[in-house]
Parts: sequence; C-alpha cells; structure tokens
Amino acid sequence: MTPNMPVARRMADIQPFHVMDLLARARRLEAQGRDIIHLEIGEPDFPTPAPIVEAGRQALADGHTHYTPATGLPALREAIARFYQDEYGAHVPPERIVITPGASGALLLVMGVLVNPGAQVIMADPGYPCNRHFVRAMEGEPVGVSVGPDTAYQLTPDHLADTWTERTAAAMVATPSNPTGTLTDTHSLKSMIDFARSQGGNLIVDEIYQGLVYGERPMTAAGLSNQVFVINSFSKFFGMTGWRLGWVVAPEPYVRELDKLAQNLFLAASTPAQHAALAAFTPACREILEARREAFRQRRDVLLPGLRALGLRVPVTPEGAFYIYGNSTAWGEDSFVLAERLLEEAGVAVTPGIDFGRHGASQHLRFAYTRDIPVLEAALERLRQWLG
Repeated sequence: MTPNMPVARRMADIQPFHVMDLLARARRLEAQGRDIIHLEIGEPDFPTPAPIVEAGRQALADGHTHYTPATGLPALREAIARFYQDEYGAHVPPERIVITPGASGALLLVMGVLVNPGAQVIMADPGYPCNRHFVRAMEGEPVGVSVGPDTAYQLTPDHLADTWTERTAAAMVATPSNPTGTLTDTHSLKSMIDFARSQGGNLIVDEIYQGLVYGERPMTAAGLSNQVFVINSFSKFFGMTGWRLGWVVAPEPYVRELDKLAQNLFLAASTPAQHAALAAFTPACREILEARREAFRQRRDVLLPGLRALGLRVPVTPEGAFYIYGNSTAWGEDSFVLAERLLEEAGVAVTPGIDFGRHGASQHLRFAYTRDIPVLEAALERLRQWLG
C-alpha cells in the first residue's frame, strides 16, 4: 500500500483465493495451446437444469423484473418451507426463511447481525476461507480450531467447550464440509446447537452441500432446533452457480434484523433468479438433480481410489460435496509449489491447502470431482506419468 492509496486495515487480513492465481496461469497455458484438466474450482460442470432455465426465461417474458421484498419472493420462501417438510419432515415456517444473493449474501447478513467488533466466531481449520473473512469484515475475530481425521475434520461439542469464551458470539459448522466432504453427525450437531444457546451465542450451520450426500441423507439442522442459523444455496445441488441465489433459515427473533440489513446492503436477490428457482422443486427438475447426485457419487468412487493408489493420503472417505482433500507429502513437501508443478508439468489444476486455513495447509491438496469420469481417468493417468 502506497501513502496516496489508503486502504482499510481489515484488508490486510482478507486474502484472495490462491487458487485463482493458479487458474489464471492455467488459462494462459490454454491460450498457448496446452490442454489443462481443471479439478480446482468448486463449480459443477453440469448446466443449470432445463426446467429452471425455462422458468427464468418465462419470468423475463412475463415482466418479473421489479424488486421483491428484501426477505425474498413469498412464493419461493413457501417452496423452500415445503422442501424442508417433504425432504426431511422438518417444519420450517416460511417466515423464518430469508432469500439472499447466494449463500455469501446469507453469510454476510448473519455475520452482520451477530458479530460486534472484537467478537469471536469459532470455526474449523481447514474450512471454507470466506467464513473467516466475513467475520473479519465485520471487525470480528475468526477463531480457527485445528481439526483432523480423528473428528472427520469437523468441530465437536468438546471443541466448543474448550474454545468458547466470553467474547464468543457464535460457532460455525459446515456439513458436508468444503474442502473435506465430511459430515457432522446429528447428535453432535444438536449438542453444539444446545451448547451455543446455553452460552448466550448461536450456531451457524453451512448446509450448502446438503443435497449432495451419497449415503443416507442426514437431518437438516433446521429440523433439530428453531434456534439455529442454517445457510443454504441454489448453487451446488441445484446447479445455479451464476444465478447467485441462496437462503438462510433464522431464529424468528432475528428475521427482522436480517430484513433490515438486507434492505441496506443489497435490497433483494435477483427477481428473475428467484422466479427461476421455483422450478427447482418440481418433480421433473428433482429427477434431473438426483441423477446428477448419483453421477457425482460415481465420480468420487473413481477418483478417490485412484488418488489413494498414487499416494495421496485420504484417511476419511468424503460422504458429501464433490471434493477430496488429502495429505500430499508423498508427492512433495509444499502443496502450493506442488500445485504449481502439477499444473505446469502434468497439466492438472488442483487447489493447495493454503486456501483453507493454516492447519496442515502446506501438506494438503483439494481435488474437485466436477468433471466427467473419462476426464478424471485422464487426470489420474497424467498424475501416474508425472510421478514416474
């Protein structure tokens, strides 16, 4: 920072995605004629399902281009409430659902409502990097708890009991998790909700990948308590990444505060996107989405054993999302340097652990199985050849 370019102090603590530098390098290599296999970005390769696209077109044709209420289109809030009832048997009143511009918009609102300057938010390390940055943006302090295979890379009630202080405003859990794809069991989740409330704080549960679980689907946190914040998104399971649409289920007393903040920050989520999302819950769309979920499971079952056979240590099988996070020290000591070499020398782009925190960051890589099986098999073959 130069003297004539003042920048807020918080920006020193808010880091870019390191993988974006690798992606930019990959694009340059492709422009030079190189073939790069992209396993770095957490975006499904499937297009938005046709029923959703058609509903979006119809919304535009019908003139649905004006503002909705800041809390979202009433019909969409009601559709999400029915989804919770039909999918999980969970009664979630539509009045507790706030539609947001992506899950990031939901996290921004929740942190803005809960975090005072100097307040702490507990979260797992490794974890999704934006979580700690949202806390810092509100002048709070993210508290990363080192987690590993012994707890499936998840926070536990014991972690909260050991880490919670008088400055703690909330704790955050992601299930399934990015980058590990692991789950929090229902008993632990309920215990953490109850513990946070007993301390006068809150638990925030990231369920962005909840629809992409490959075994028995666990209960949503929204079905365990009406005193929990649950974040979800239309991006991952529903395939609407570029539409920028998400939601938060909030304890009823907080809805008015979220509404008020949303009015001031972004007024409302995209109106055409909200009308399009209504089609996500139709039988025709759900059939498409379930077929894609099965395709992701098959991809995992190809890539995971292939990587393990090549020396990537993955001690906990990912049960959800579309990521494999493993110890890469058998290939090299510094995962960022390793990711650069894999890109330049093998033509395979992956994400270094440094993007997900500090704990074991230089020893881990994340692979996203967001490409079709023949592409994953080609990536494995390139890695075999590179390893010699």
